[in-house]
Amino acid sequence: MTEHSLATPFSFAVTHAAADCGARNGRLTTGHGTIETPVFMPVGTVGSVKAVTFEQVWATGARLILGNTYHLYLRPGHDLVGRLGGLHKFEGWDGALLTDSAGFQVFSLNELNRITEDGVEFRSHLDGSKHFFSPELSMAVQLALGSDIVMAFDQCAAYGAEPAEVERAVERTTRWLGRCKDVFGGRDHRDGWERVLFGIMQGGVDENLRRRSAAEIVELDLPGYAVGGLSVGEPITAMREMTELAAGLLPTDKPRYLMGVGFPNDILAGVLAGIDMFDCVLPTRMARTGTALTRDGRLVIKNQTFAADSRPLDHGCGCPVCARHSRAYIRHLFQAREILGATLVTIHNLHYYQELMAGIRQAIAADSYPAHAAAAIARWESGEEARLAEVESRRRPR
Repeated sequence: MTEHSLATPFSFAVTHAAADCGARNGRLTTGHGTIETPVFMPVGTVGSVKAVTFEQVWATGARLILGNTYHLYLRPGHDLVGRLGGLHKFEGWDGALLTDSAGFQVFSLNELNRITEDGVEFRSHLDGSKHFFSPELSMAVQLALGSDIVMAFDQCAAYGAEPAEVERAVERTTRWLGRCKDVFGGRDHRDGWERVLFGIMQGGVDENLRRRSAAEIVELDLPGYAVGGLSVGEPITAMREMTELAAGLLPTDKPRYLMGVGFPNDILAGVLAGIDMFDCVLPTRMARTGTALTRDGRLVIKNQTFAADSRPLDHGCGCPVCARHSRAYIRHLFQAREILGATLVTIHNLHYYQELMAGIRQAIAADSYPAHAAAAIARWESGEEARLAEVESRRRPR
């Protein structure tokens, strides 16, 4: 990892726009480094990217990671992190940081919560203690964490919610965004670097509500915008249609962030629509259960079929795990319950995502992205179909 100029203000510039689709290359400049987009952010939920060191994360090529406001607020507490120099110093990460707002977690992790205009009352998933999160508290927590990109506190309606409930969530998200901006101002410079506020669009799979939400948040003229409320159970066709619509409703000169979407085929499709930023726990969560992500779909390394397989996880992958270790060895580690297994697959998965994004950026620059995306999506989905067919064949009685 390396030193950066913390006096650098935040900026975003489109460096190349595809002529035949919405894809574009861009450059995010922060006080903690420059990030080429489209970019995938590894998730460091509780101040760590699970199972790997930050040196290993950096070695994959990642320069921007995500921290989770909800979890860090509950443990160890934002005041402590702030006193110890912010999340960069606390966890030892020299790159850029984005923190989410806690909005999604207080809705998704708590069956019993109470939403009012002031905020959300919820119980901790750790000990059942009662807490209250408001837009103002979300801003205070994220400012204490010291992230480069701060996300507005929003209300995410579940897929299948009544239309009136989705509309209320859109309206409340807009009002809460105004309160976030009142606290934050859009840009905040303290501790040597500039932090910026991104607004979040909601609206579920309702085209009219998406248009309304976009118009309302864009009016506040923030440094960046996110598309929220997708990848929450809706059909994949609806997600992609809404992603394409949403991207087209957001300013062309601001970064566009599709929250929580992480399967490779969905990322490839999102870039086609004009999305610049992605995050997901998928590469690290799947790694811990023994699933490697490859250009040919998922590879469940714990399966017996790999017990004597001398091939790497993904032939042609440039990661150090594929250069050194076989599928048989990594399967052995999982069978032996050796923690190294989870570490090796996590390194591979994170590296795979950075290679995926590098290939995307190269194809956009070469004005060949639609063909690149179509081939990569077809290869991934063909591999997934073969995997599912194999699973089904093992289930049939013999």
